[in-house]
Amino acid sequence: MAVFTTRKQKKDIKLTFDNGMLYVEWTGGKPQAFPLAWLPKLLNANDEERADWVLTPTGIHWNKLNEDITVAGL
Repeated sequence: MAVFTTRKQKKDIKLTFDNGMLYVEWTGGKPQAFPLAWLPKLLNANDEERADWVLTPTGIHWNKLNEDITVAGL
């Protein structure tokens, strides 16, 4: 009899901010870009606020800013 288990796989992700854009890059995946004009909290945030994020089941959450985005591929 086969035994099936589930494992949460760690997804490697890199976030960068450049020229008014947020770039989300997955290891081995296609990068996504978001204009910061769509995310005014991130646009006006400092480096410390931008660095305080967590990966959620549907996207990325910035703790200090209480900002969320949905990211395809999760």
